[in-house]
Parts: sequence; structure tokens; C-alpha cells
Amino acid sequence: MKENAAIRVEHLTKMYKLYDRPSDRLKESLGLTRKKCYREHYALRDVNFTVNKGETIGIIGTNGAGKSTILKVITGVLTPTEGRVIVDGRISALLELGAGFNMEYTGIENIYLNGTMIGFSEEEIDARLDDILAFADIGDFVNQPVKMYSSGMFVRLAFAVAINIDPEILIVDEALSVGDVFFQAKCYRKFEEFKKEGKTILFVSHDLGSISKYCDRVVLLDHGTKLDEGSPKEMVDLYKRVLVHQAPGEVEEEQPKAEVQAAERFSAGESQEVRWLSPHEMNPGVLEYGDKRGEMTGFQVLDAQGLPTTTIEKGTEFTMKVRVLYHEEISDPIFAFTIKDMRGTEITGTNTMFERISVPVRKPGETDVVSFTQRADLQGGEYLISFGLTGYREGEFTVYHRLYDVCSLNIISTKNTVGFYDMNSQIVVETEAGEQR
Repeated sequence: MKENAAIRVEHLTKMYKLYDRPSDRLKESLGLTRKKCYREHYALRDVNFTVNKGETIGIIGTNGAGKSTILKVITGVLTPTEGRVIVDGRISALLELGAGFNMEYTGIENIYLNGTMIGFSEEEIDARLDDILAFADIGDFVNQPVKMYSSGMFVRLAFAVAINIDPEILIVDEALSVGDVFFQAKCYRKFEEFKKEGKTILFVSHDLGSISKYCDRVVLLDHGTKLDEGSPKEMVDLYKRVLVHQAPGEVEEEQPKAEVQAAERFSAGESQEVRWLSPHEMNPGVLEYGDKRGEMTGFQVLDAQGLPTTTIEKGTEFTMKVRVLYHEEISDPIFAFTIKDMRGTEITGTNTMFERISVPVRKPGETDVVSFTQRADLQGGEYLISFGLTGYREGEFTVYHRLYDVCSLNIISTKNTVGFYDMNSQIVVETEAGEQR
């Protein structure tokens, strides 16, 4: 093992046997058949990478890419089918918080239970107890059985136990989003302390803003295969393309750069003819209504480079487009978009009437392409996009077509301020005499 390597993943493969019937599993285990009774599913396939001591490495990928599986193999929860993992250092893993808790035990008893499972003596746990209790901040509830805890108190205690054992290697799987906003801030401060202390961190998250902010290097997985690794910006950009272009089975084992090459071909020429997404393509349950005298038949979301994606970097321009087909004559159609948060609160939006854009009479069979271009100053997070086509017909407000929550919009941010959007304030600090500090 190289002297500077904290974790080495070598030719790692994890294959699951999928049986159509429980009896097939029984027959095979008893040796009653020579026939292959299962289908092979590869959660990981020949994955290789190294995490050096003191590095913070991120792992990203779509759902089913193998991110959580690889962490479970590294921590010893799962056994690999092929390959090996070599670890040099004591690991603390934030995977399934509270998985080792006994619901009948009190919080204090569970602290000692978990600490013992990790490998600490009672004296070592005693020395860390005050830090754990202060971090969890659940008061006298620590002396009550955890079955009485709220979900928030439960994860606070579990996180506090996991993060206060002073590990050499910290492995995190989406665990920094637990609890309320104040507890999350405390978790991130602890995370930053680990980085400053030179700890080794392996970090899996769908929060691309955190990946960009904290990671030195990023590994991109897809369907169990490592596509590439590199700087956070390079891998986030590639991931955005994977989200749009990837088809299952498209990446061949012997050509791990295939997705990169496809993305380069796209950026070189295909951006001129971006495919329209149908209204139900990204959200089959999209809510739509209207008389459809005019109909929105497709939409696109494009980043500042004109590439199709629903993942946008904060502070950059992006464009939403809708294609409209007219089935009857319509005078002065009004085109609109709305962006809501995940709770359904309308955050922002506009329409051609607000913007004083007049659209002349449209005839049956004609089409329009409507583009809304703006700067993404929303705070980092997930949002929902809706489109509308309305107007006035014989003096009455008429809805021709509305599409609610047609797709999600993921804003990547390395700096979030207070509220829904960033005012991009310019701050100057100076002495009373007017000298800038």
C-alpha cells in the first residue's frame, strides 16, 4: 500500500443474484439443479480509485449508480464479489444513522453501546461523553428510552455519537442534511473542522453545491461503473450531461471514457438541435389542464453554454423554453413560468403580459418557441418548474394549457444567504474615519 493512501479501491465488483421465485434460491442452495436460476445484477463493476490521507473525496452519480454500495463495502458492511479495499486508519461512518441503536435503551445507554461497537473502551467513551451530549443538545431526553424520541432528536443523537469519536477517516453518506437548519449548520462546522485538521473524508451527496465546496477531487459513478474522476467542477459538469444523455447500458466496460466522448460530441455540435422533452417525460404525474386551443407540446432547460440540463450553477444564466402548437386562432396569448420550492410555495415567475411583450394573432397549425432567460440567483436546492399558456377570449380570462411541476430544477451553490434568493450584496467594512479594512 502506498504510504500516503488512506483508502485503496482495487478492481471492486459487487454482484447480486436476483431470483424470480424463492424456490429457485432454495433449489440452488441445495444443489438440486445445475441450471442457472438467477439473473446477475452488478451494483459495482471493476471500480478503482485511491483516497490519499488528508484528502476530501466526493462520490456522485444518479440513483442506482453504486454510491452507497461502495461505502458499505469500504466500511465492511458488505463483502465484495471481486476485488479488494485496503484501509489505513480508524473509520467513522455516517451511513444509516442510528442503525445500531436499541429502541428500549436510553440515549446514554445507546451512546455506550455504539461506542463499544465502534471499538472504544468505556474510559474512552467517558472522555467523549460531554462533547457528544453538547453536540446532540437534546437535554434530559438523553436519560429516556430512544423509542420516545422524535425523529429529529433521534438523528441528532446518532450523528453526535458518530462524529465525536475522533476518527482518522470520516465516511459520510447524505448525513449532513439531518435535523433543523441550526443543527445542519453545526454539522457543517464540524465537517470543516475535520478538513482543517487534515482528516481524510469520503463524501457522498446529491447536494452538488456541498460537493463543489468541500471536495478536493470527485469520482463519478454510473450504473456501478466509474466514468471518470477529476476536479469538482469537471465532474459536476460531466454529471449534468449524464443526467440528460445517459441511456442504460450505454457505457461499455472497456471504454470508461465513452460518456465523456459522447458529451464532447454533444457540446461540439448537437447543442444546435437539442431534443424537446414531452410534458410528461420527466414527471409522469405532471398536472395539466386547459381547453388546449393552444398546447405546449415540449420544453427544454438549458445552461449558460446551451446544454440541456436541470442542474444549474447559482449566479449563471439559464434558459427555459416551451414549444407551443395552436389548434385554433388565438389573439394575444400570454406565456408564463413559475418556480416553486418543494413545499409548493411560489418563489418567482413572470409572463409576457408582465414583461409588456405583445404577441400577435396566432393561426391554427402555427407554432411558437418561447424562451425565458434569467440569472439563477436562487439559493442552492431543489425547485419545481411550471409553465402556462393563457389569454383573454371575448373579454374572459381563459386557460389554454397549464403544466404544473413539469420538472425539477437543482441549483448548485457554494454560498447560500438568507431567504429564497441572493441579493448579491456588496459589503464594505471601514473604520469610523472612513478607512477600508
